[in-house]
Formats: sequence, structure tokens, C-alpha cells
Amino acid sequence: MAMTYSKEPPPTDAQDDPEARELLRRAFEKTARWPADFKGFAADLTVNVDGKEVAGTVTIKSAQDVAVSIADAEIQKWAAGTIGMIAVHRGPRTFDQSDGKSVLTLDRGTVHPLGQTIRIHDALKSHYRVKDDRITQINRTMGPMKFTINVEDSAITADNRYLTTRYSVYYFSPQDGHLTNVESFTDAHVRVGQADLPASRRIISAENGTVSVKTLTFTNHRLL
Repeated sequence: MAMTYSKEPPPTDAQDDPEARELLRRAFEKTARWPADFKGFAADLTVNVDGKEVAGTVTIKSAQDVAVSIADAEIQKWAAGTIGMIAVHRGPRTFDQSDGKSVLTLDRGTVHPLGQTIRIHDALKSHYRVKDDRITQINRTMGPMKFTINVEDSAITADNRYLTTRYSVYYFSPQDGHLTNVESFTDAHVRVGQADLPASRRIISAENGTVSVKTLTFTNHRLL
């Protein structure tokens, strides 16, 4: 599910906690992203949606500049949105350009398997869990949707940073809290130059009583 949102921090009476800021900064800096001078890449693309397979190409220059060339218009739109979100999460940015813009506070005194809770006082009522310099869970509310991302597995890159390879997303109704959808993501990557580029993504989703499986496969990567 492609998601775009503004993370500009709203006014708050909360006082920034230096410990929370340092914990999240360390986790942010241990998260793999494309290099600061990354210009993008092109690749051949194969998309399979519940057994319907189509092939084409993709060019990614930024999260806002993703071009997918596939004959099927519906699959093309879905693929472009999904790849755009990969670029959003992997694109180069600093901590101060991201969550560092917001007031950060720490929930103390709770021992949780996924680590400590850091609250980001932003427009999305975000809070994360952080353990061992790794963001393990992300929670946000976006209008009619509330979701929790649980990071289940990661690889260590050549730059000694965490690159998520498996995670699940639970979607809830903010009105009554009931579960509306679940998506399970499995990613593989390939190192090209100084960047870890997507090699494949599989998404298994459950929605309205059905299970759907979609895959994206990237080959013949070319740096721009």
C-alpha cells in the first residue's frame, strides 16, 4: 500500500528528551540508505500479481520521479506506487531532515521484547520502538488509517548498517481499533557500486477475506 504524508512537526508542550534524541539518532544512522550523491538507477522489471505476470522497465531518480513502463495500466500504477515507497524509505536524508525535526520523548520503565518506546511529536502521532541501535517497530495514524510496522529481519550492509529484509504491516481502524488488513513484505537486495538496490520484493496481503501475493523482480541494474 503506497503511502505519502507530511511529517512537519505541529506545536507541542512536550519537552524534548536528549536521551530519546540520542537513541533515535543512533538508530537512524545505523539504517541503510542510498548514498548522498545517489542519482538513481534503471532496471528491467517483472511484476507478478496473483499469477498474472508482466515485464517492463523502471527508472528511479527519486521518490517523486519513478517511471515504470509496463503494458498493463493497473499493474503499472501499483508498481510505480510501491517502488516509489521503496525510494521514500531508502532515499538519502539526514536525521535532522527527518524525525529529528520533531520533539522526541522516551517512555521509561517498560521492558518490551522490541525495545524502548520513543514518541515523535508529529502530525501522525508516531511512536517507534528501538532496540540495539535498530528501529524495530513504527506506529503512525494517517486520517482514516492507523498502522504498525514490525521489523522482523535485517541484513548488514557493506557499510555496517541495517537493511530490512522482512517486515509486516498491520492496519487498524482508528475509530474502533479493529484490524482491517495485514501485509507481509520480503525483500532482497543487490550491491551496485556504493548502493544496495532492490532485487526483489514479495508482498502477501490479506484484505476483505482474500489473500493476494504480488512480486516485483529487478534485474540488469544500471546506475544513472
